[in-house]
Order: sequence, then C-alpha cells, then structure tokens
Amino acid sequence: MSIQSIESSTQNNKADFNQHLPLHIANLICVRAGKAMPFAREQMSAIDKAPIKAPVAVNFMGLTTDEQADRRHHGGPLKAVHQLPPASYEKINAEFGLKVRIGTLGENLTTEAVDGLPEMDESTVCIGDVFEYGEDGVNGSNDDDKNNNVQLRIVQPRRPCYKINDQIGQFTKVPNIAAWVSKQGIAGWYFQVVRDGIIDADLPVYLIERPYPFATLEKLWQLSNSKEKFALEVIEPWLAIECLEESWKTVLAKKIRKD
Repeated sequence: MSIQSIESSTQNNKADFNQHLPLHIANLICVRAGKAMPFAREQMSAIDKAPIKAPVAVNFMGLTTDEQADRRHHGGPLKAVHQLPPASYEKINAEFGLKVRIGTLGENLTTEAVDGLPEMDESTVCIGDVFEYGEDGVNGSNDDDKNNNVQLRIVQPRRPCYKINDQIGQFTKVPNIAAWVSKQGIAGWYFQVVRDGIIDADLPVYLIERPYPFATLEKLWQLSNSKEKFALEVIEPWLAIECLEESWKTVLAKKIRKD
C-alpha cells in the first residue's frame, strides 16, 4: 500500500473535525464498566462491559468502577479508557452473520455524532486529540462544573487479542475474528486521562485540542501493518508525536526505508 493510498483513504472524513475548537462533535450515549470474572482458558477477564446507571469518577487509571484482570496487557495510564465505534459491531455482525451486542468487546465509551458531523471512528480521530465531557465547563460558565469535566487524550489504537475470539466464541463457533478485526483496523483506541473528573451518559463531547491533524488512527494502523517501507519524511512526523505510546513508535521506526 503506497503512502498516497493511505493519505487518500482518510482525507474525506478527517477534515470535518479540523475546525475551530472547541467543537461539539458527539454526545456520550453510554458509559460501561466491567468486573473481572472467570473466562475462557481458565483465566479471568473483565472484557464484558455493562452500562453504568449513575455518574462515575475517572482518575489517571480510568473509571474507578472498571476492572482489568490482566494488568500487564490492559489498563494503566496509557490504556485508561477504551472507546470502540458502534459501527465496528455492525461490520463484525455483517461479516460473520452474528448479533454481537455493543459492550461485548471491552469498550467503556459509546458516542453518537451530532450536527451532521461524522461518527468518531478510526478515520476521523487522531493521536493527540483531547476531548472534554460536559458542556458548562467548555463554555466557561461554571468553574465547579469545569473542574468536574473529564478530559481524555488519544494515545494509541487498541491491538486486538485472542480474548476477542474467546469472548465471541462463547456465543458461536467462528474462526479467528481477532485477526479479521486487526486486518480491518476497527479495534478502537485508548485514552490517557488528562484531567480527572466525573463522567456520565448524555454528556456532550467536545474536541478541544487537535495538535496532529494528520495522525488519524486509520493512517497509523495502515502504516504500522504495511509490508512496505517508507521514506524518512513520511515516518518522522509520527516519531515526533510526544504522546504516541512508545511501542507504536518502535514499529514505525522499522518502516523507514534505507535509501
């Protein structure tokens, strides 16, 4: 895949968010958390997330009511909160003839687009984007409300793992769905918590910072998984993104063509 095809695949949607900020781009329609429970292969997992019915505190480790059984690969400051577009489920269900419900694959947040803007997905959000949840704080009308507003920054995509296979396999015997999800690049993303606060369903979602408008998750996924090598000037801007999680920089650095 050439860099030209990678760039053209995202340019139609990403410009819609490259506007004057703060920009009300979505509403938060559901917040979810999970408890570690017995899972496949005699392991524990909290991949199944259930809706939270009341406001919940968020700190640097994520939602205070959320759990991760495997703390080596899940959770922590650079995987504090996970979001997955609802369209990911539509694609999975259409491809495999399933009825997998939203929340099955471990996401904490579900949003819905507003004002004719595109949905938040891998083609429209960028590494470094900072989102604020709560209208009053963004408008600056109430300092107390502003202090309670959570701010989250995208720092990396989610890498699909075998637990996606085990989770969906509870309902139907389907081959390696995780590999298909990975190939499609529809695994969602992880947030770092910029500011602690309280989060709840029905809050407006504002994009308040976009320092790297070129850095869509779709483009990052394609570059990272391409079998091709790229010129230094293609990869170098990504390596300069301070908030991009280091393992992704390591992968990208190996994609530099040695002329």
